Amino acid sequence: MERRKLPTWALAGLGASQIIGYGTLYYAFSILVPEIAEDIGKSQQWVFGAFSVALLVGSLAAPLSGYLADRIGAGRLMAAGSLLASATLVLMAVSTGPITFAVALALTEIVSVAVLYATAFTAIVQTGGHKAQKSIVHLTLIAGFASSLFWPLTSWLHGFLSWREVYLLFAALNLLVCLPVHLALARLTTTAVFASRGTVAAVGEHRPLANGTLVFSLMLLGFAIEGYALSAILVHMVPLTQALGFGAAGLLVASLFGPAQVASRLINLLFGRELSQKWLAVIATGLLPIGLTILLMTTPWVPGAVMFAICFGLGSGLTSIVGGTLPLELFGPKGYGSRLGWATSAKQMMSAIAPLAMSMSMAGIGVVPSIWMTVAIGIAGVVAFLAIVAVVQGPAGLPRPA
Repeated sequence: MERRKLPTWALAGLGASQIIGYGTLYYAFSILVPEIAEDIGKSQQWVFGAFSVALLVGSLAAPLSGYLADRIGAGRLMAAGSLLASATLVLMAVSTGPITFAVALALTEIVSVAVLYATAFTAIVQTGGHKAQKSIVHLTLIAGFASSLFWPLTSWLHGFLSWREVYLLFAALNLLVCLPVHLALARLTTTAVFASRGTVAAVGEHRPLANGTLVFSLMLLGFAIEGYALSAILVHMVPLTQALGFGAAGLLVASLFGPAQVASRLINLLFGRELSQKWLAVIATGLLPIGLTILLMTTPWVPGAVMFAICFGLGSGLTSIVGGTLPLELFGPKGYGSRLGWATSAKQMMSAIAPLAMSMSMAGIGVVPSIWMTVAIGIAGVVAFLAIVAVVQGPAGLPRPA
């Protein structure tokens, strides 16, 4: 029994919902922080700290979200998530002080795991059959424009609306645009989930790995390291480049990150069809320490910093793809949501910790030693993914028997 192909409308709708989801629940925040801090009577550092705590709390909800996506269908979960995301954005908008704002922010990040990449990838796998991997790449390519669209959009809206009114508008977007898409998708994923319980063929043929627990642990380690390295550098990218002597050119360097991220997904779509996702994970993670090494070895040469931004952007773009395709290649579609939930938790948890850890490191040992430390951490991620290749393929380069 061959599973159905994901309809074009579903992929387009998911792409729109991911742009809105990431734009309203994540990217808009940094634009609105100055007014939020002034309004609730706290410093901007306090507000960013609350956001880090919210991301950390949200990461703890990811495994449960993945389990629910497997049990009830990712579409149903995303529909419920859209309702809750809208409600939590309203709670943020009507918060009366720092405590109520922080609680609403934490609730928003908890809910976000039900509507962003991990659950969207699960919806694709549940309905996309043998085309799921390609559809995941398509989705990351579409959603890669979230920051490019929502940073300027939020800035424009904030020119004539307060931060509270902006969040109320974003709540309406989640309710009026994302919810109908997810409700329509729910019919597809629910059918697929119940069909998979009725027949083995519906979940596809996939031999279990002989060392599945070890491979899964190495995958979580690799994703956690990716999350740390990316977050540690991205949050501090402009201050880092300025501290290294690039001055105003640091803004130019930072601006290249987004286009490089989108370009990596397009390159992979066009030329990476035959590449194993295990090796794509090695390449994606390897680009992070390579880019940082180029930066450190060429400072303060601007072309070197440009090469760093391109390498880092390419690596970041590919890690988003690998986050969805590697678990599918290694373990197959059965239980995909739960595995992706744990992977998302590992990556997001370290992403939440990294900015503070990097800030403390720079204050304690300096900028350059802190970047070298991040290079070493990134190399450890490469080793983790190389270990997966070794365990799965064996010394002869052939797949190990189950």
